[in-house]
Amino acid sequence: MKHILLQLLFLSLAFRSMATEITYELRMPRPQNHYFQVAMKVSGLKQKKALFKLPVWAPGSYMVREFSKNINLVKASTEAGTELRVIKTAKNAWEVELNGADAFTVTYEVYAFETGVRTSFLDENHGFVSGPSLFMYLDGKKDLGGTLRVYLPSNFKKISTGLSKSEAIGTNPSVRTFTYESYDQLVDCPLEIGNQVEFEFTAAGVLHQVCMYGAGNYNPDQLKIDMAKIVEEETKVFGVNPNKRYVFIVHHGIGGDGGLEHANSAVLSVDRWTYEGSNYLSFLNLVAHEYFHLWNVKRIRPVALGPFNYDQEVYTRLLWVMEGFTSYYDELIMRRAGFYTQEEMLKKIQSTINYVEGSVGARVQPVAHASFDAWIKAYRPNENSSNTTMTYYSRGMVLAAVLDAWMIKHSNGSAGLDAAMRNLYNTFYLGKNRGFTDEEFKAVLEQFTGSDLTDFFNRYIDGTEVIPYTTYFLPLGIEVSDVGSVKPLFGATVAEEDGHLVVKNIRANGSAEDAGLSVNDEILACMEYRVDKALFDALVNGVEIGDEFELLIARDGILKTVKVKITGQKKSSFIFTNRHSDATLPLYNYWLR
Repeated sequence: MKHILLQLLFLSLAFRSMATEITYELRMPRPQNHYFQVAMKVSGLKQKKALFKLPVWAPGSYMVREFSKNINLVKASTEAGTELRVIKTAKNAWEVELNGADAFTVTYEVYAFETGVRTSFLDENHGFVSGPSLFMYLDGKKDLGGTLRVYLPSNFKKISTGLSKSEAIGTNPSVRTFTYESYDQLVDCPLEIGNQVEFEFTAAGVLHQVCMYGAGNYNPDQLKIDMAKIVEEETKVFGVNPNKRYVFIVHHGIGGDGGLEHANSAVLSVDRWTYEGSNYLSFLNLVAHEYFHLWNVKRIRPVALGPFNYDQEVYTRLLWVMEGFTSYYDELIMRRAGFYTQEEMLKKIQSTINYVEGSVGARVQPVAHASFDAWIKAYRPNENSSNTTMTYYSRGMVLAAVLDAWMIKHSNGSAGLDAAMRNLYNTFYLGKNRGFTDEEFKAVLEQFTGSDLTDFFNRYIDGTEVIPYTTYFLPLGIEVSDVGSVKPLFGATVAEEDGHLVVKNIRANGSAEDAGLSVNDEILACMEYRVDKALFDALVNGVEIGDEFELLIARDGILKTVKVKITGQKKSSFIFTNRHSDATLPLYNYWLR
């Protein structure tokens, strides 16, 4: 028996010695040239050839970004320094002929000079690593764990990331070592590298680290309090927080680029002066949105959204749930955390309904189609997009509010959308360790509304009908009325560009379209007056239905007169009116608690 055990131990050790291991090394010797240098050290690979790929998109941002456009100098060599042949086989794939070598290194450089939460950036001030844009993977081995070593330039002292630090940390302070459990985890943990400001707070039993790159008017002590409130309220929705540590990476600059979620971190891009007044509430709202994604998207998800196919588009009809429900909860959490009053929360919902139903595209593109076509429409808008598309963020938020009200009524104020979200988390993420199908998601909603939702889906999710809002909100004491009317509408958006008044958008079926006006036309005169934007707006805003006038325009350098006759179009305007009773008030207060 002892002999057999020794044989098994020997075989186990031999197997381990032959197992494939991958170590990434990341260098930035001259940050001012914006190049990261990457080395992938591979050992124990018993193959004739090895195929390496770089993702074409970043999870959470549904557009093919072609990251390989920034890759240069892909080379491979053995441990002894013998060069191996590298053949590019696709836009994002490189094949290495191993010639019997089972240990080798692939090296390449990545140009990184695109600011944003989805792309990598490097200069003399800091480096930001968005994993999908930087790290290749060995085809067929994405499930392997490994090590990442980061070699810091002399003027960079810190790394903030959701990756775990290696237990075997060396004594060289310029080299930081991290471990990852799989390629998916590696690229889902962005890194902020430089001299960022860092502070911490604990909420819901989880340590939260916040790193701030760039100057700003933020107050760390206030942020600790307010961000903790959001964390606590969102954790209450699910009853559990899946992380032991969470990292917020915040970039300050001019304007801002929103946020991107990750399993144990988030990247936020905001204006550096955003931490006062209504702008501060907008920042907290962004925190609430991205933090809610650690459940909804990163764990509660359609089957298509993981494990990921990084080579091409990954289609789902449920982005209205992933982003729309999250947009609803980021507002709801702001209410629950005490940043909004009940009235302010109602105005948020009312405003979103008016935006959705006032959009021409809402009558053209169903929200399920908007989700499916995100890859080719949502992130690639053109001058006609407002006439043909509807954002699944806003439409999804409205649907979430409607379903929440429906569930609260069905449960007589004991459960709402929170209960359905917990069910999805417990059943599919914890119970089955997978995403759900469209049919399984619909079945969960039917369970909590107590209704067959086939007709609802046909009309408002796969269709473009206006939701009868009062049907769903009146049981909670809110009557929703459309008080809109037919109004004169010119139907074009103009803007000043380099001293010229240029048409930027034409509304479908409006007066401007009927007259033959086109995007990029330059407006020189209106009603026989030479106009700038202020005068043009004043003249057009004063017209009535049936009025006629002429525009002098330049199109492709040729002057042309356009005759406009103002027509009327119905402009919806939904208002909320309180109709509370003894029966509805408890449901209303439960909803907006």
